[in-house]
Amino acid sequence: MREKGLIPRGTAASRAVTARTQVVMELTSELNHLRHGDLEARQELLSRILGRPAPATLTLYPPFYCDHGLGLEFGERVFVNQNCSFYDIGGIRIGDRTMIGPGVTLATAGHPVDPTGRFDGITTAPIDIGPNVWIGANATVVPGVRIGEGSVVAAGALVTRDVPANCVVSSAGHIERRTSAPVDHPPQQDGHRRERGR
Repeated sequence: MREKGLIPRGTAASRAVTARTQVVMELTSELNHLRHGDLEARQELLSRILGRPAPATLTLYPPFYCDHGLGLEFGERVFVNQNCSFYDIGGIRIGDRTMIGPGVTLATAGHPVDPTGRFDGITTAPIDIGPNVWIGANATVVPGVRIGEGSVVAAGALVTRDVPANCVVSSAGHIERRTSAPVDHPPQQDGHRRERGR
């Protein structure tokens, strides 16, 4: 995972990010125009977006958007529903068996808050999502946030601070410790398995 940082404008690093973003925008455009059942082409395009083979157990439904691709790390048996946006310049790690609902935004980049430096470059900070996490529809996670194992982010929530393990985050940002014990081996998700023929 990358650390917090600044990519200064007008540098080789910023030019490389811009060039990579153009490539990934073309690749996601191709991905989002595929027939839904063309799993082989989807897997091939995801591998080009990631810069390495996509995990065989990853289920990701287009449309899908990201801006860099090389900063995305998926664990095993991750499920990503439609219309998600993962802005991964700062790095995004998603743990095993995590489920992400439709319309979720994970954003790892921004700009300096001080107006005098706001156009000096892009600030970055990684997002780290533990295993067995469930992120509900249209939630947004901002740069630098860690979400602990087994936690749930409610639909529509804005997550601006770290979430401990086995907690529920409401849409108002309230964090409540869950009383249920962590699950070592969740049941198989037949609907997700069926699409990939496993």
